[in-house]
Amino acid sequence: METKYTQIYYSPIGIIKIVASDSCIEELVFIEEAEVLKIEQSENIPPIIHQCTDELIEYFAGKRKSFSVPIHQEGTEFQQRVWKELYEVPFGKNLSYGELAKKMGNYNAVRAVAAANGKNKIAIIVPCHRIVGADKSLVGYAWGKTRKKWLLQHEFRLALGVQSLF
Repeated sequence: METKYTQIYYSPIGIIKIVASDSCIEELVFIEEAEVLKIEQSENIPPIIHQCTDELIEYFAGKRKSFSVPIHQEGTEFQQRVWKELYEVPFGKNLSYGELAKKMGNYNAVRAVAAANGKNKIAIIVPCHRIVGADKSLVGYAWGKTRKKWLLQHEFRLALGVQSLF
């Protein structure tokens, strides 16, 4: 059985729990302050977590628009397809759930696409925050609309060439 490592990263928009193996990031989720005390952080942090935190720092500083850290999350074949499509949504852009379903070849799968999007456990890197409602409203973000709005505004500013606030 492969060793799992856990580290906490304090981002400008909240606390992030990072879980990794020696070879890839398996989870990157926002958590609340009360949860931090319940998490046993790993003493020996593998290079993959250092790479991930460095890339997050660069992202929040407005110096990174894509991630190179290896990732993997368990899921069904359909979920994997959705997450792959999410990963391909360009920085500073967004799609509706319907547009994402259509891109995958089945507009009628909107609800299934939305459900798979909601099961994503690698926030920011697999940019589920870039998926919005058909009317472009901020819907369906597991870690709160305030964070989703911040992430989208951060990316839109940078895509327009406006420097980040951090």
